[in-house]
Amino acid sequence: MISIEHHVALAPYTTFGVSAFADSFCRVTSVDEIRELVAQGWFTKRFLILGGGSNVLFLGDFHGLVVRNELLGQRVVHETEENIVIEVGSGVNWHSFVMQCIDHDRGGVENLSLIPGTMGAAPMQNIGAYGVEVKEVIEEVKGIDLSTGREVTFTNEECQFSYRESVFKHTWKEKFFISSVTLRLTKKNHVLRTHYGAIQNILDQQKITSPTLRNISDAVIHIRSSKLPDPKQIGNAGSFFKNPSITVAQFEQLRVRYPEIPSYPSENQLIKVPAGWLIEQCGWKGKRVGRAGVHHQQALVLVNHGQATGAELFSLAKEIQRDVREKFSIDIAAEVNIIESAS
Repeated sequence: MISIEHHVALAPYTTFGVSAFADSFCRVTSVDEIRELVAQGWFTKRFLILGGGSNVLFLGDFHGLVVRNELLGQRVVHETEENIVIEVGSGVNWHSFVMQCIDHDRGGVENLSLIPGTMGAAPMQNIGAYGVEVKEVIEEVKGIDLSTGREVTFTNEECQFSYRESVFKHTWKEKFFISSVTLRLTKKNHVLRTHYGAIQNILDQQKITSPTLRNISDAVIHIRSSKLPDPKQIGNAGSFFKNPSITVAQFEQLRVRYPEIPSYPSENQLIKVPAGWLIEQCGWKGKRVGRAGVHHQQALVLVNHGQATGAELFSLAKEIQRDVREKFSIDIAAEVNIIESAS
């Protein structure tokens, strides 16, 4: 029988480390325990499913049930000479899974090394980095319909993936508990992506002309480690904002004023502009406001300098959004999930 705790501190379960308490708290390690919570009516009241806690900011205490996802395990679904299809529990640590793939020479996720969080967050956020998005390797997503307790399977197409988006953040938000993700990985003839960011520069510096999956993963880890602070050292949730997409006409207008503005192609004939660059141009990089601040090496990252509240960090984020809007007429949206205190 599942155990429900009360008045549980949430700081140890999030990378921002802000002080917040959950009225009720439990851990689930099996699909049967999810169904038990459904039967007891917990999902008809306020609840939050928490994975690695690397993409949430609590603005205060959570008046409801926080469910910690600890669904582990994996199995090989299908395997050929070219590919392997693996079903992975949604509570598995994402980076640990990537490292396992590298160890077994399984390609497709090497560019996504060192992304924090769990497997369940990967399809929800459609995580991506250095020219790769997880939607490229996902076969299907399984989970529990929280209104019925029945298992539902979504194909890749049914997940409705787009930039940092999926059906699980909209139509099925708070209606579905992702229990496993099935991914198709390559065993040979890997398609290597080295053109994005500084990956190729690092390979050139190391005089690597025929990179392996591990070479690319190591390069990505080096880049991320040099730019992004370790949550164990200073509270943060990685990239706080999404990179905005703007029209070609708007981009051309901006390029007249800012010839050095970086960009890359986006979906639907739009142009994506790095939010970090926009924030830096507004003078926020390395700036501190009380106990909250912007990281000195990566303007996309908000940091908790110690004892900052969720409200303080959120206030800082809104100031940054306002300045970017005033200077560039561009809205930058939060990538981090903001959790209100009130029910």
